[in-house]
Amino acid sequence: MQSHQLSPNHRYPDKKRVGRGGKRGTYSGRGGKGQTARAGRKLRPIVRDILKRYPKLRGYKNNPSVLKPQVINITKIAKVFDVNQVINPRSLLDHKLIRRVNGKIPPVKVLGSKPINKPLNIQGCIFSQSAKDVVEKAGGTIKI
Repeated sequence: MQSHQLSPNHRYPDKKRVGRGGKRGTYSGRGGKGQTARAGRKLRPIVRDILKRYPKLRGYKNNPSVLKPQVINITKIAKVFDVNQVINPRSLLDHKLIRRVNGKIPPVKVLGSKPINKPLNIQGCIFSQSAKDVVEKAGGTIKI
């Protein structure tokens, strides 16, 4: 006996013939009327619809190269760093006060209005006016 001489031992179920009325109602399992009920692919191509709509999406701006600044409080910086130690985004990352965004060191914005009691040397950060006043009152320096 060879493989082409083998035959299955069971009967296949009868194939259902749809679209001829009967117990399944007028649609006979073919869905509702309209564009989807007709034979063949007569639906509009999805890609064409997207391409036609795309120029009309005014105001859509996606600029991933511009990173939002990470916010940090001046009191947290004062707790971690010593007097006159250079503080920049790289050193804040090393002390785990900020974290990388998409593998890059993000810009840092320093906020805060509570007074600190040690002079800090902060470079390369953005400051709120109140945080700038606090650092200068404590005798620290700021380089932008």
